[in-house]
Amino acid sequence: MDTTKTPAPNAAEADTTPVALEKTETTQPAEAAADSAVTDADLDDEALAEDEAEDREPSHVGSAAFAIVAAGLGVVALSGSWVAGIVSERASIAARLELTQAADANAQIAAQFVDPWHTTAMVNGIFSALALIVATFVLALPAFSSPERTLPTWVRSVSWAGIGLGALGILLFVLMYFDLLLAIPKAAGAGA
Repeated sequence: MDTTKTPAPNAAEADTTPVALEKTETTQPAEAAADSAVTDADLDDEALAEDEAEDREPSHVGSAAFAIVAAGLGVVALSGSWVAGIVSERASIAARLELTQAADANAQIAAQFVDPWHTTAMVNGIFSALALIVATFVLALPAFSSPERTLPTWVRSVSWAGIGLGALGILLFVLMYFDLLLAIPKAAGAGA
């Protein structure tokens, strides 16, 4: 097949170069622009979502929960708990079982009063130490994250309350355990 053009009879100048009639697929400029616009829009949405995630303040739910737990542990340490009551009763029963019938009055007082007293002090001291540790952890947590992020005011306040209650509980533990708060009762007729 001959693909050369023949000059028109009336044409002043005719183009005598052969034309290649190859079929090529070309995309329309509008379609290419639409494809790139969708891709750019998708990228913009993803970048916007990442920026919003970075700009969003953390919820501090964990810090708030731990601050409340610390304050609760401090209150339990000061008011006593059923754990302290159970452990105290157990210490009292164990001390009574070790007593003999011939035990003097001071040994009976120690078995029924001093041992449970010290055991209660020990359990309350453990609760106080836990309150102090948890509250300190909550307050120190922002130091290990990005410096511009701080805890909400109420979380810091509750954490400071936990530290105060824990410190007071430890002070009472020391006073109770070493018998500085109240002296151990002694029997009047027994030799010291």
